[in-house]
Amino acid sequence: MKPSSVTGFTYSKIMSTPTLRKKISFDPALDSDGKTDSKNVYVTKRSSSSKGLIGKIFKSIVVLLFVNLLGSYFLTETWTWGYKNQYTNWRNWVPRQEKIFTLEELAKHDGTDPHLPIYLAINGEVFDVTAGGSHYGKGGSYGFFSGKDASRAYVTGCFQTHLTHDLRGLTKEQIKDLEGWADFYRNHHTYHKVGRVMLTPIDPNSPIPEPCKDASQPKS
Repeated sequence: MKPSSVTGFTYSKIMSTPTLRKKISFDPALDSDGKTDSKNVYVTKRSSSSKGLIGKIFKSIVVLLFVNLLGSYFLTETWTWGYKNQYTNWRNWVPRQEKIFTLEELAKHDGTDPHLPIYLAINGEVFDVTAGGSHYGKGGSYGFFSGKDASRAYVTGCFQTHLTHDLRGLTKEQIKDLEGWADFYRNHHTYHKVGRVMLTPIDPNSPIPEPCKDASQPKS
């Protein structure tokens, strides 16, 4: 009997058997002669090791992130360690189409209708301040700003006679202050911009609003 027939099978006979051929053909550690290829074994082990390492790193990141969020909420009652601005406002991350309002449409959002959000405008930009309903809603301390563009009053403090978008006669410093108020709403952690309002042109021949005696400044 020849040595090759001791086991009853030669490699060619093994390969002619469908079941055995399937097992061998899918074993990356075997070379073309059916023998173990040390190079293939090394590559296979290295690949498995890399996948295991990546899995461990991913799990570690998830655990650290969870612990960080839990610690932040426990110590500051926020998920961002007390850091609040437009980037922590989830509403700014939701894609939305900018709305265009008429003054009449904007006036409906003055806080008197509980089924509508509360809007206000500064120099044409419309912001949703519903989250501050206690301030901007009906009876709120700043409710007179809602449903309109009262830009002038923000910098003059005349909350009865200057609730208008008429900016004529304001100084450069006052215009700069008005932009600061717009930034306050743009960068707020709960308020957010929703669109613009179409402002009616101011008649250049109309009188400029007169300064009020008891001017005060709104608080942020």
